[in-house]
Amino acid sequence: MSCLALSLQPTNGPDILLQTREWFPPSRALMALSSFRQTRSDPSSDSLGDDPLAASSGQLIVGVESRYRVVYRLVNSIYVLAVTTIDDSNNNVFECINVVNQAVSVVVTACRGVDVTPEKLGKKYAEIYMALDIVLRGVSSIRLAAMLASMHGDGIAKMVHSAIHTESKIRGADNWGSVEPYAVDHEVGVQSFSQSLFELPAETLQAGDEVAASTLGFIQQGEEKELLSSSKVEESEEEKDPFAASDRIGKPEEMLMEGFKKDKALAISDASKALAGLEVTSLPPAAATESTHIGVEGFEGNYGGIEFSNDGSTLQQDFEGINTAWGGGLDASEYVGSKKVKKDEGLGGLEFLGTSDAPAAVASKGAAGDKIEDVLVKKTEMKGPEMYIVEEINAEFRESLLARVGLMGVVYLKTIPPKSSGDDKETEFSFKVEGTEGVKRFVVQSSKVSSLGSGLFHVRTAPSVEPLPIIKYSLLPRMTPLPIRIRLVKRLIGTLLSIMIQYTSNPGLPAPLNDVTIVLKLPVDPTLLKVSPKAVLNRSEKELKWHIDEIPLKGNPGRLRARMPVDLADDDDGSDLEIFGYVKFSAQGYRSLSGISLKSASEGNTNFYETDHRYASGDYICN
Repeated sequence: MSCLALSLQPTNGPDILLQTREWFPPSRALMALSSFRQTRSDPSSDSLGDDPLAASSGQLIVGVESRYRVVYRLVNSIYVLAVTTIDDSNNNVFECINVVNQAVSVVVTACRGVDVTPEKLGKKYAEIYMALDIVLRGVSSIRLAAMLASMHGDGIAKMVHSAIHTESKIRGADNWGSVEPYAVDHEVGVQSFSQSLFELPAETLQAGDEVAASTLGFIQQGEEKELLSSSKVEESEEEKDPFAASDRIGKPEEMLMEGFKKDKALAISDASKALAGLEVTSLPPAAATESTHIGVEGFEGNYGGIEFSNDGSTLQQDFEGINTAWGGGLDASEYVGSKKVKKDEGLGGLEFLGTSDAPAAVASKGAAGDKIEDVLVKKTEMKGPEMYIVEEINAEFRESLLARVGLMGVVYLKTIPPKSSGDDKETEFSFKVEGTEGVKRFVVQSSKVSSLGSGLFHVRTAPSVEPLPIIKYSLLPRMTPLPIRIRLVKRLIGTLLSIMIQYTSNPGLPAPLNDVTIVLKLPVDPTLLKVSPKAVLNRSEKELKWHIDEIPLKGNPGRLRARMPVDLADDDDGSDLEIFGYVKFSAQGYRSLSGISLKSASEGNTNFYETDHRYASGDYICN
């Protein structure tokens, strides 16, 4: 870092101009300039020297707590100042002096001489401002000369946009306009050359054939090719109908079968020659051709099996109708009993739905009671705007250690659905968010929500059919609650792989988790698998799936076990077996998982209704 700011300071009067880099605050630059003014105005200070020539240029360190180096040069009655830090290890003072000299050239050129006054600088203030901005960020001597030449001519536009072609013109480089015709000619030449064909003389081809015939012995192959080509030419000379019937169709059957009749002994000898040198597996014993019973043993016991034999008779008995047009299927009468529907009841008694008794709520209304459709609509009708929170928890466990965790939440607003008449009013109310101590990032939808400070927000939006996300947030990892802790352990003894998953619930949850699914990804397709408790095996995905109805908040950890043999090499210890599990759960309740709650801005006013919050698992895995 070299020059941080450039300034024009008259000997008497306020500063004329200040240019700073983007990361350097202007307030710090003004402090350094004020300190420089006080130092040069103090009669007791000898920092600038007694000699007027020594005071016309130099450098000075100013400031008490925040100290800066000011490189200055006096032009008539105007000081040209450059501000930088005093750290000599990161600064090149001579580069800063060069920037001051370039700024002096700009000022002198703008005033058309060394008689520099504030009035003359004011007439060319815009050009000086842009030129010093370019000089502060670094400019070469070639572009500086072009900028000074255009200061009284083409103005700011030429000064700013001349950087692309200035140096190339000074160095004598050609622009694209002059080089483009040569490029077009070159491309045309390449295309014409790629399409040109060259023929070798006949003497060269003949000499090549002689060399090939003498060295590689291709004479016989060439003769065979000539015979084949001549036969093909003869066949092609005869014009034939491609859809015409063959001439042999009118010949007797003996002529059609010629070429297929062979002597039996000759056929046997040919078969023995063809099988010579091949390993022919022996046929299985006669017992292997008998019907085989394959038992399908599931996790709940023996389901029976299917008997496979050559005639396939049992296949039709077990799956009757499997070859019908619609695929057939299992007979549902096995599960609903043998009771038959009476003929007078039609489609299973569905006609009684229209003649059943009216609900009690309707019957109490008397003869002028409402319809059942109106009653149902009134029950589901919204009283006002509703808000709820949807959170997604992600976690990764490595054995029993938590490797990473994250929670992201979204606050949804559900407005009263718009009416068909078109006189919909905007939804507008205020609310406050509590329990945000562990929030890492908080983002609001600025087009619909405005922040009032201290956790208060104001909503104003048009009615919508779909819920509107108005706030998104994420929690700090150390403040993120874990609904379930999970642990995955594997053990390999010989070729027998044992896997165990332990899980336990967070006792601080508002309610126990229901319908939790734990899936174990197996490394290979299992052949002999033992599972405890019951599970569902998906062979295509190589997954074991357990469904847990409820995990109590307090109690012993649950255990899921699986055991299976794996085929490993002698030097393989099984460390590369990829085994991981993931958990899927979701819950809904009056309280959010993160503890964030939504309240009305003023107590006693129901601006909105807080419905059940929800949270679910995202990438909740263990490996």
